[in-house]
Amino acid sequence: MKSKMLKTIALTMALACLAVLFLSLSAHAREKWTPEQANAWYDKQPWLVGANYTPAYAINQLEMWQAETFDPAVIDKELAWAKSLGFNSMRVFLHHLLWEQDKEGLLKRMDQFLEIAHKHGIGIMFVPFDSVWDPSPKLGKQREPQKGVHNSGWVQSPGKADLLDKSRHGLLEEYVRGVVGRFKDDPRVHAWDIWNEPDNMNDNSYGRNHLKTEPDAATKQGATLELLKKAFVWAREANPTQPVTSGPWLGGHKADPARLIPMEKVQLEESDVITFHTYGKLGEAKAWVANLRKHNRPILCTEYMARPVGSTFDPTLAYFKEEKIGGYCWGFVAGKSNTIFAWETWQKPEPNPEPKVWFHDIFRTDGTPFDAKEVEYIQKVTGVKN
Repeated sequence: MKSKMLKTIALTMALACLAVLFLSLSAHAREKWTPEQANAWYDKQPWLVGANYTPAYAINQLEMWQAETFDPAVIDKELAWAKSLGFNSMRVFLHHLLWEQDKEGLLKRMDQFLEIAHKHGIGIMFVPFDSVWDPSPKLGKQREPQKGVHNSGWVQSPGKADLLDKSRHGLLEEYVRGVVGRFKDDPRVHAWDIWNEPDNMNDNSYGRNHLKTEPDAATKQGATLELLKKAFVWAREANPTQPVTSGPWLGGHKADPARLIPMEKVQLEESDVITFHTYGKLGEAKAWVANLRKHNRPILCTEYMARPVGSTFDPTLAYFKEEKIGGYCWGFVAGKSNTIFAWETWQKPEPNPEPKVWFHDIFRTDGTPFDAKEVEYIQKVTGVKN
């Protein structure tokens, strides 16, 4: 009996110690940066310029990172092309199912990826969550691209099932804390873009009525808003030395403070640095910036460049440099993502092997550019010397 009591006391003391440790860690979790802290961080950075990067061999985040398909040699080759443009930062998507599948393997491959990028003078902005495209992700072999259709195999994280099943949210928390915590002091990581387009309903693809694969807007966005708030907390409690952010993207009001929806308010209120997307002409980018300057924080445009709709490197990239706004174009190498094709190809697939004017992307898989003059312009703006 005495022995049992002693064991009970020992267990109680151990649990108390763990609780104290947890409270201590939480107490030291950093707050959202002040504008002064955010600008001090930004003043130490070069002008951040680059692209959203998926290797040509990958149709989505899972195929990029899974052990069976992860290809350091291809990544090394393609990031050398990024260096040749003067790019010093790339935005890269992750997926929570990779963590569940093999967290140690994922962390090892992330470290290997960061080392390759660092060799080329490139830092990384990681994106843990994404509400865009296929809401039913599955591990294992990924499907082949749908001919002539933009981003036909990209997947959401979390997908519909894990978003709506609260018993799976512990996994999401562990994933964010684990990934951010592992690289929280790593200078090779530029930033954490917590959630890409959290309010996106994929209206031109999986959200169309005839597909019936997305939840209704109130259900999806309500669950996402709740998790977005938590994800910021989880990331900050990992104490990253890098900024945490999530950017608005809907172009209608361009972050007009009087017209923000609840999701956008959380994004802007919780972000250490301000990020946004714009796929319009230069005037639209300027309108975004005019509204976002009111936050008195550094600004990074984490998606732009869609040639046929007027979002082009010339003159947008020079404007970003002049204003010291970070700039990450969408797409880099034309591959399985099929992002050389326009968004509208979900309704009308492109019949030709490639469109006359690429929608996104810069290079072919052999390293030759879609537009050599465009590459010369990028190099002129970045000041790269070849």
